[in-house]
Amino acid sequence: MHEIEPYYNWRHLYTAEEDEYSPFYGREYSEFEFSNTVYNYYIHPQWDEFGSRTLYMKVLYVDYDVNYAIIELIGEWNDAVENDIMLLKREIIDHMIANGIYKYILVSENVLNFHSSDDDYYDEWYEDIKDGGGWIVSVNMPEATKYDFMSSRIDRYVRFLECDNWRTFQPAHFYQLIDNKMLRLEDYIE
Repeated sequence: MHEIEPYYNWRHLYTAEEDEYSPFYGREYSEFEFSNTVYNYYIHPQWDEFGSRTLYMKVLYVDYDVNYAIIELIGEWNDAVENDIMLLKREIIDHMIANGIYKYILVSENVLNFHSSDDDYYDEWYEDIKDGGGWIVSVNMPEATKYDFMSSRIDRYVRFLECDNWRTFQPAHFYQLIDNKMLRLEDYIE
């Protein structure tokens, strides 16, 4: 797991540690000191911790003009024991919403497990962003993890989409692809 780095090809366009509106503003990273773990396996030091002992993230890109964020996740999403959704909502998402972000792309291909609890924080997150036309999309979540999310009926708040080639896009194009899919889904649902 220590070899899985957050996606880095957009760093010339955006870095959370240099964004004064980011919850990670001013954070410094080591390339050599591995201290965070998932399942007792060290993870790359570029991943950001936000209070969870099992789920880590990297804010890959934020556009305050178009009001979206692209966030990559790694680890185990554990609401039952760690209350990861509460930590994510309170430590990161509330901060982003306060700065006008209401569309969220969660790159979830490295989310290895999900353990559910209640859906209160998902509901709150959805309520906080829906009036602005917001949405939450998980991209490329592994099938077993997605099954656990859907069994818990979290898919009422988080949409699951596939985009195997997302790394070939620039952030604005990736966002546009997801936004277009969401528009088509909304048209289909209505």
